[in-house]
Amino acid sequence: MATKRDYYEVLGVPRNATQEEIKKAYRKLAMQYHPDRNPGDKEAEEKFKEAAEAYEVLSDPEKRRRYDQFGHEGMRGTDFREWTDINDIFEHFRDIFSGTGFGGSIFDDFFGGSTSSRSRTRGTAVQRGSDLRVKMKLTLEEIATGVSKKIKIKRYKKCSACNGNGAEGSSGYRTCPTCNGTGEIRQVSRSIFGQFVNITTCNTCNGEGRIISNPCKICNGEGRVQEEATVTVDIPAGVSNGNYLTLRGEGNAGRRGGPNGDLIVVIEEVPHEIFQRQGDDIIYELNLSIPEAVLGGEVEVPTLTGRAKIKLEPGLSPGKILRMKGKGIPNINTKRNGDQLIVVNIYVPTKISQQEKEIMQTLLNSPNFKPKERTKKTKNIFEHFKDIWN
Repeated sequence: MATKRDYYEVLGVPRNATQEEIKKAYRKLAMQYHPDRNPGDKEAEEKFKEAAEAYEVLSDPEKRRRYDQFGHEGMRGTDFREWTDINDIFEHFRDIFSGTGFGGSIFDDFFGGSTSSRSRTRGTAVQRGSDLRVKMKLTLEEIATGVSKKIKIKRYKKCSACNGNGAEGSSGYRTCPTCNGTGEIRQVSRSIFGQFVNITTCNTCNGEGRIISNPCKICNGEGRVQEEATVTVDIPAGVSNGNYLTLRGEGNAGRRGGPNGDLIVVIEEVPHEIFQRQGDDIIYELNLSIPEAVLGGEVEVPTLTGRAKIKLEPGLSPGKILRMKGKGIPNINTKRNGDQLIVVNIYVPTKISQQEKEIMQTLLNSPNFKPKERTKKTKNIFEHFKDIWN
C-alpha cells in the first residue's frame, strides 16, 4: 500500500495555516484537478480525491488536532472517511463552498463564466520559519505508561538586538520600488473560463514589500540567530512507531519577524529484549520444565510494569497461549489496555544424570506419558494467534 502524503503538503499550506487559508488552498486544487477540466485524466482524479481527503481532516478542528498529534494513525476510531467516489465529493463539498464569500459555489465557477481575482492588502509579507523534525526513541515500558522527556535542539530564535526585524533603528528599511510595498507582481490574463489574475512573489524583495538598507550587525539582517534550546515533550501512552507529535511554535524563527515553525517529534519504538508488540497486545514466551507443564502450579512472569504471578493448570501443551488481561499497551484512542499473551514453551534438557535417565525410562513406559494418536488436526501456534486477533 502506498504511503499517504502529509495533508498539509497535499494542500500546500504551512502547519499553522488558518481555516481561511486551508479553504482557499483546497478550492484552488479542486478547480485545478476538477474532472470536468481534466476529462479522462486518472492522475488528476486521484489528486482531486486526495485534496478532498486532506480538506476533510484539516477543516475540522478536532480531526486536525488529532492529525497534528498522531498523523494518519490518529484518524483511526474517528468518523473520518476516505473519498473514493467523485459524486460523493461533489455533493458533500457543494454545500461547503456555497455562501463562503468566494462568489458562489465552486461548481458555479466552472460553468457560470464568473471571473476570478485575488486581492491583497498592501503591507509587508513575512516568512514563516521552517519546521524541525527529530526522532525520539521510546521503550515499550515508556510507551505503556506515557513519559515526559527533555530534548536539546539547535534552532533559530528571534534576534534580541533588532527585535527580529533585521534592521538597525527605525530607518533601516525602505519600500521596495518594484512592487511598491505589496510584495507581489500581478499579471492579468483571460481564458475561456474568464479573467484570471496571476500573482507571483516579487523577486526584488522576496515578497517582503521592503528592502533593508541598514542591517543589524548581530544577525546581519536575518532577524534571527542560532541557539541551543531544551524542550519538554509529553508523550501520551499508547503511541506507535512512526507516530509523531507537533509542538507548535518550537521550530525555527522566521526571517525578519516571521512566525516560528513547529517542532515535529517522530516516535521510534525500541525493540524489546523479551516482549514483542502486536497492536495493543504484547507477547511473552514462557519456558516451562516438563514437570511444571505436567503438574501445573504458580510461576512469576515479567510484565511492562513489574512482575506478576500466574496460575498454571496441569497438563499444559507447547504452544498454549495464556492471557493476562489489561497488561498490554493502552489504546491511544480508547485508552483501554491491551493484554499480555503468554506463549508456553516446554524446555527439553540435552544433558541429564543417570538417576534422571532412570526416572525418564520409568515414565517412558507409563501409559499416561504415551502420546495418544491424533483423531483430528490440532491448531498450530499461528492459528491460535489468528483466533485471538480476529
